[in-house]
Amino acid sequence: MNLLVLGLNHKTAGVEIRERLAFSGDKLSIGLQKIKGLGHVKEVAILSTCNRVEVFVVTQQEGVFEDIKVQLSEIHGIETQLFSPHLYLYSGYEGVRHVFRVASSLDSMVVGEPQILGQLKEAYSFAQRQGTTGPVLNRLFSHAISTSKRVRTETRIAENAVSISYAAVELAKRIFTSLQGKRFMLIGAGEMAELAARHLINNGARDVVVANRTYQRACELATDFCGRAVDFKDFFSELVHIDIVICSTAASEYVIKKDQMQRLMRDRRNRPVFIIDISVPRNVDPAVNDIDNVYLYDVDDLQGVVDANKSGRAKEAEKAEGIVIEEVDRFISWLDSLQVVPTIVALRQKAEAIRDEEFKKFRNRFSNIGDEELKAVHYMGTAIINKLIHPSMVALKESGAEQTELVAMVKRLYNL
Repeated sequence: MNLLVLGLNHKTAGVEIRERLAFSGDKLSIGLQKIKGLGHVKEVAILSTCNRVEVFVVTQQEGVFEDIKVQLSEIHGIETQLFSPHLYLYSGYEGVRHVFRVASSLDSMVVGEPQILGQLKEAYSFAQRQGTTGPVLNRLFSHAISTSKRVRTETRIAENAVSISYAAVELAKRIFTSLQGKRFMLIGAGEMAELAARHLINNGARDVVVANRTYQRACELATDFCGRAVDFKDFFSELVHIDIVICSTAASEYVIKKDQMQRLMRDRRNRPVFIIDISVPRNVDPAVNDIDNVYLYDVDDLQGVVDANKSGRAKEAEKAEGIVIEEVDRFISWLDSLQVVPTIVALRQKAEAIRDEEFKKFRNRFSNIGDEELKAVHYMGTAIINKLIHPSMVALKESGAEQTELVAMVKRLYNL
């Protein structure tokens, strides 16, 4: 029984290749059934995200790699030579290690990001519903999920911001401790500002106000955030009630100046305000930061936080790799035991068959012996075979790395 992982990801293939091999909707179901339909495939699951497409297969034969490539080609209508150079193949120990690293977000574009575990769970659940998994993949995915949880519990790999938008939230927490119920404003509607706003909402911020030079766009974004839109020319008067400001416009000059901010702080009775200027060029006068209780950060400040946190995550990733190795060893021990069990069963069945055959001959030859004596003879035969095969069974169970060779030797010695 061998586990194979065939796939490509953001490291091996560009988005134009990944998107052509992506599984969604009916294609995922079709893919699972077609690959499971290959005679030598026992189990299959498929993980398809924006950054990776991977096929997990349990098989007992060689040559599956080429067969799966043909299936991928037919399902997606793409010639194999276009995607084949981008594929990787892991088997056995390396296959298990790869799956555990993926689940633990050690193979992600952003190490420690939490989305991949949910995607892996969904891929496993879908394959289960399609009836294409079995004992090996069921155990593999369950163990991968528990490994990921252990990594997140025993390391700090998922802590600290490693994106500009989330770094803004991390800095805001340092100032306000809790973001629960805080009011914030978006000035401009750039993608990074939108992401930061979503992170703020996820951390408890409320009462969103959106100001944009295109009022219609402000209304659309405000609707997404269950907030309200204001005309761009009126945003400054709204700042009296705002705790957090995210500024991201295409303006070539400052839209918030020091003298304006000084007047505003008097109206705010010096209540703290946190301003994140992620515009390039900057939209907030850097001198604003000199005003008491005004906390201004620009994109370089945020990048500094990101860089420091990435370094911290790298150290935590080293700890996580150690945990993965421990868990892979445990899984491989279980996987290896699968080839031992049939040999142990066959050995016992053969010993018992010999005992039964010889007992039958004995009973026919000594027909005058009573039932109690026959039971004693049968018991003695069972005791003898148990003692004879016990060392072999113990050796098989404890063989470790030599398991394959020992299984072959026992089969040869006992003609199994």
